[in-house]
Formats: sequence, C-alpha cells, structure tokens
Amino acid sequence: MHILMHCIYFPPEVGGLESHVYYLCRKLVALGHRVDIVTSRSRPDLPAREEVEGVGVWRTWFPARNPAGWGAHALGSIPTLRRLALDADVIHAQAFASVVPGMAGRRVRGAPLVATWHTSHFLMRAESGVWRPTFRWMLRSADRNLAASAEIAAVGETVAPGVRVEALTNGVETEIFRRVDPTLEPPPPGRRRLVVPRRLFPKNGVEYAVRALPLILEAHDAEMVFIGDGPERDRLETLAGELGLGERARFLGARPNAEMPGLLCSGEIAVFPSLMEATSVAALESMSCEVPVAASRVGGLPEIVDPSVGALFAPADPQDLARVVGSLLDDPGLAERGRAGRARVVASWSNDRLARRHLEIYEELLGGHITSTPSA
Repeated sequence: MHILMHCIYFPPEVGGLESHVYYLCRKLVALGHRVDIVTSRSRPDLPAREEVEGVGVWRTWFPARNPAGWGAHALGSIPTLRRLALDADVIHAQAFASVVPGMAGRRVRGAPLVATWHTSHFLMRAESGVWRPTFRWMLRSADRNLAASAEIAAVGETVAPGVRVEALTNGVETEIFRRVDPTLEPPPPGRRRLVVPRRLFPKNGVEYAVRALPLILEAHDAEMVFIGDGPERDRLETLAGELGLGERARFLGARPNAEMPGLLCSGEIAVFPSLMEATSVAALESMSCEVPVAASRVGGLPEIVDPSVGALFAPADPQDLARVVGSLLDDPGLAERGRAGRARVVASWSNDRLARRHLEIYEELLGGHITSTPSA
C-alpha cells in the first residue's frame, strides 16, 4: 500500500518524535510498502526532495521554530501533501500540527486519516480554553487516533468524549540499538559513568540531574555525560561550574542518532530527569542497549520503567534522584537489570511490532480494499 505521512520534523533533526517517525517509515518500507513523508525544510542546506532508505522525503517551507512557524509550515505543506494523496491508501498525521494537512489530503480521494498524538506539547495545551476545542475537533475528525502513551490516550479521550484513542508506545530499532562497544574513552579506574541523553530544554529537567551530581559524588566516584543540545546549555554549563563539578559534568552537545548506541553503551546508567514526558524513545533505546534506566515518575516513563530494569525518582527532586541513582550504583545486579530491559524492549516495543500493528490498523480502515500496489 502507499502510506503518506506528515510530520513537522524528520532526520537529520534529532529528537524522540523524529526518531520514531524515521524508524517506523523505514520498517514499513522494509515490509514492502511505499512510504512518502511531507516534512519541513528545517535547515536551508537540506534538499527539498530526496529518498532516505527507500522513504520519499518531501520538504516544504519552514519559517521558524515556534508555534507560529509550525502552523505556517503545516498550512504551506498542504499543496504538496494533496498532490501525493492522489494515489495514497492511508494518510498518517504524526502529532497535532499535522492533522489539518492530513484532513486536506483526505479530501483528495477519501483515503482514511490516522492521527498519532505525541509529546508534552499536547498535554500542556489540552486544558487550554483555546486549544481544547481545537483538539476535540481534530480528534473527532481523524478516522483513527493513536497515542504515544497511556497518559496521552487518556487525556485525548477526556478532551473528546466518545472517541477511542489507542495507546501505542513508540518503538525501537532493536537491531541498531543493542549492546555495542563504547565510543567514549573509559573513565578513570574506579569511576562510574552516568549518561543523560536529553535535549537541553526546561521540560526535560536536566537542571535537576546537574544539581544531583554533587550529592551522588558524596558517596560515589562518578561522572555525568550529557548528550544533547538546546537553549539551556549555557545556563546548565554555568550551573555545573558554580557547583564545582569540573570534569565530572561533560556536555557533548547534539549527536546523530547513528552514534547513540555507542554513546549509551559508554555509561552504566541512563538518567531521565524529565518534568513532562510522553513515552521516551531515548529511554527505550537505552534499555535496548542493556543500559539500566533511572527516570522521573512522570508521564509515560512509569509505563516502561520498573525495578526489574531500573528505578524511578520524584521529578524536580535532586535529593531523590541522587538517592535512586546511588542505590542503582550499589546494586551488584545492575547488569542484570540492563539485560532485562533489553528483553522487555524486544518483546514489547520493537519497531517490527510497532510497524505490524500500524499495518493492521491501516488494513482495518481500508477493509481489505487497497487501491495502490506495494513498492518493489
């Protein structure tokens, strides 16, 4: 079948949504289907049209990285999406900014519209007097609604009573995210390394990991490596300096997704101090690499992390974060938690499982009537 996706961002942009959409598209192509995605030309050096591992990528005008820019991109992308919809079997809007373009594409020939509700942006706006009725309209307009976590699904069903929203946790490419040789040089003998694979935005709570590190150092010889970039970087580096952390806090900046398995495997524990979260793709990727996870008790994180694979701590609480990480560092069965995490991801959250469930949903909507043919 011909599957037409819409998502504001796509690799080389880095993030959980981008990773999810990229690997899902890639897997659908591997299963024999034609996939096109309409996305933004978010960087001036990116081509307007290319093929990435069999996925047709169509990039359209993108004025700014803010809500106004996202909205303008969504509207400006409609002509391209409508043109591709001429022979599409299914249109899939990834996140709420893609629903209106998806609705416009559906009008071309009636292909069913699937909407997946991602990210804390939806959760933050769901109680807004302006956004709530807009979301209700979007939810009721889609032929099928999916959500990246049980929390998002529950909120969606509250916003639009009578609409079913299926929780379908984001997946991991388990053949890529697996135990590999570390790419960072080993720490000094006796030192424990923690990795924090988080973009440096306020909602990700990285400040609390920085503030927890001096408390961790009271009982453990350790260091934290922060993998990701964002508007908080200068402030966080300044904070680390004020706390006297020196070389114990290293900020690597953004790294391509392809480098992440080796970076994750360079640490003993991956720390996720989020203040808001859907289902963290990065946490699942860490687990798939056999790296135990310490995460804040928010959003979809408790859906994937329990004592068999890591531990949870209170959000915005450096003391509790330090306590939990310290208990994991003291656990002689830490490596076993990592192996259990890998087994859990392979069993429940692989991209193969995710892609096949998507195909089941598409085929249910089509009722077995597919008008285009699979790609070769």
